[in-house]
This record gives sequence, structure tokens and C-alpha cells, in this order.
Amino acid sequence: MYLLIKPNGSKLWYMKYRIDGKEKKLALGPYPDVSLLKARQFRDAARSKVREGADPAVDKKIAQQKKKNRQTFRQIAMNWHADHRRCSAHYATTIQRRLERYMFSDLGDKYIHQIVTKDLLFTLRKVENKGFLEITAMLKNYVTEIMRYAVKKQFIKSNPALDLDGEFTPPGTQHYPALPLEKLPELLSSGRLLTRYALKLSLLFFVRSSELRFARWSEIDWRQKLWIIPEEREQIESVRFSHRGAKMKTQHIVPLSVQAIAILKQTEALSGHLTFIFPGEYDQDKCMSDNTINKALRVMGYDTKKEVCGHGFRAMACSALSESRLWSKQAIEKQMSHQERNSVGAAYIHKAEYLEERISMMQWWADYLDVNTERYLSPYQYAGHEREAS
Repeated sequence: MYLLIKPNGSKLWYMKYRIDGKEKKLALGPYPDVSLLKARQFRDAARSKVREGADPAVDKKIAQQKKKNRQTFRQIAMNWHADHRRCSAHYATTIQRRLERYMFSDLGDKYIHQIVTKDLLFTLRKVENKGFLEITAMLKNYVTEIMRYAVKKQFIKSNPALDLDGEFTPPGTQHYPALPLEKLPELLSSGRLLTRYALKLSLLFFVRSSELRFARWSEIDWRQKLWIIPEEREQIESVRFSHRGAKMKTQHIVPLSVQAIAILKQTEALSGHLTFIFPGEYDQDKCMSDNTINKALRVMGYDTKKEVCGHGFRAMACSALSESRLWSKQAIEKQMSHQERNSVGAAYIHKAEYLEERISMMQWWADYLDVNTERYLSPYQYAGHEREAS
């Protein structure tokens, strides 16, 4: 028996022995995890096996394989989950909850090496048959990653989840109703004053609903005239999901037009002493509900399923900015906070930011909305008037 010291400083106990005239060696464990006394006990046990004609190295491999074969899907999934560091703590909790709710009842106690494609298909099909298409797609991704993890850790030889491709109905893309631009005058002159601040800023900013709902006064940079949405906000214990920041998990900058600043100043007079820009109606320590904008629209008489909804303002703005032919596609995409699928393009857009163009673009959009409170002009017509004036 001897202690091998490797170049990196790690130390391992080994013993030499002979089987059928051939010299072999057996790893007894790392030092100091395995003490000298323990290493000698392992050596003595191995010598006993050699005297009986057994090969201790082969026996060790068999024991390790048996241990691997006793690993259940639940154990492997939770090990994968613990190593899954690419997501936030909140999303990690969501993943675990989905696995427990939809996967572990069927597969949790099954040994990982016994699970075949048919087992995965059976479990996921039950979720799909309930109409949960998006959750089915997510679970399929989780299972594929879990099984890939099991392959890497040598618990299984191949990934049975790879044969699931094309088996499930893909979730449809949800298209939100966007108000036709010619109805803007009616929209901007309707509703109660107290409910219009959030509505108007939603139009001016065309951000996602959670980005506006959880907005805080600390994010407003009055000097630079910017609203800076962080990638993740500080969680407020009594407010569910209040940690949510910019949807794409990167800081999002919203230039403040003259009109936006005016509305924010009006709002500040009401809620400037609070954390949230738009506090809840009944509890000012909380933010407005996720249905506030749509509820206000329904009170005004709009059908939020067919005519317009808060999220539809994004489609309206994107369409108008493109139709004006004044702004580059990159600036529009950046202000919409769309994710660039092309990695090279993403790096270019992220580096450029197009902030100067976006500042002008957001002021143009605010001016365009002002004009449309009096009479309807298409984005292209309004852009034409501006060209003539310049």
C-alpha cells in the first residue's frame, strides 16, 4: 500500500496485488478523507478477497454499478436541479414544484436505468391531455436535461427523452388584441382621471405588464430622463412576484418623453412617498393588480379579448414605429426588449444600445399619441408632416 501525491497536490491511497500472475492496483480512497487506519482496513479486506481468488477491483466496479442502479428518477432529478445554476432562485423553485406535481407521482420512485421512452411519453401525455401544452413543453425540456445529466454521470448509457421530439402538440403563440390606430382619439379621452395615469404610461412606454406593475420610484432617473428596469428587483415579502424585473433578464432602459415625465410628476404627487409607482387600490404597500389596465379598458367599454388589452399596446407601438419608416429595426427591437435570436446580432445590438435614436423615437411616439387625441393620422402620414416641417 502506498500514498500517491499528484501534481495538483491531491493524495490517493493505492495498493498493489496480483491476480493470475498479473500485477494490478486498487484505489482505496483520497487522503485525508480516508485515514491511514481506514486505508489499512480496506487493504486487508482486499487481500482477503485476493486469497479467495476474487479480484477486488472487479468487485468494486460491480458494487459501484449496483449503487448507480439504485438511483431513482427523483434522486437524479434533484441532483440535476441542485446543479442547475443558470436560473434564478424563484424559477428554480418553480421547476421543482412542476416536477413534484407532474412527474414524480409516476416516475419518482422508478430506478433511472429502468425508465424508457414509453414511460416518459405516458406521463407527459397525461399533462398534455389536460390542455397544459406550455407546461408539457417545459416538462419535456426538463426531462431531456435530467436524462442528459444521468448520461454524463454514467447512470444510464443513452437518453430516452431524445425520442420524444415531435410527439406533443406545440403551445400556440398568444396574440393579444391591439386597438386599431384610428381609435386612439377615443381611447385617450376615455375613462376616469385616476385610472388613466397607468393607462397612458402603458401606452407611452409599451413595456410588459409586470415591468410596469412592479415599477418603483427608485428606478426613475430624473436627471438623465430614463426609467431603468433592472434584470431582477428586490423581493418585497408581502408582494408576490415583486422580484420580477425586465423580461429578458437584462437591464432595460426606457427613455422618458416630455409627456411621460409630466404624467410621472402627476403620479408622484399621489404615490411619491411609497415604494411602487402604482400602488394597490386597497393596500398601498402593494402594487396595482395585474388586471388593472384591462379592467380600466373594460370600464371604458372595450372588449379586452377582441378589441384591445394592455399587452396589445406593445403590438400597436411596434406596428406604428415600423410603419413610420423613421426608425431602424434595431432601435425598435431594442426598445421593445425583444430577444435577438441570432447570437452575433444580439451582441451587436447589446453593444450599440441605439440609445440616442431610441430617445428621439420615444419622444416621436409620445408626440404622435398627442396628435391622435385630436384627429387620427397614420404613422406614415405623421412622419410625412414632420419631414415636410424639417
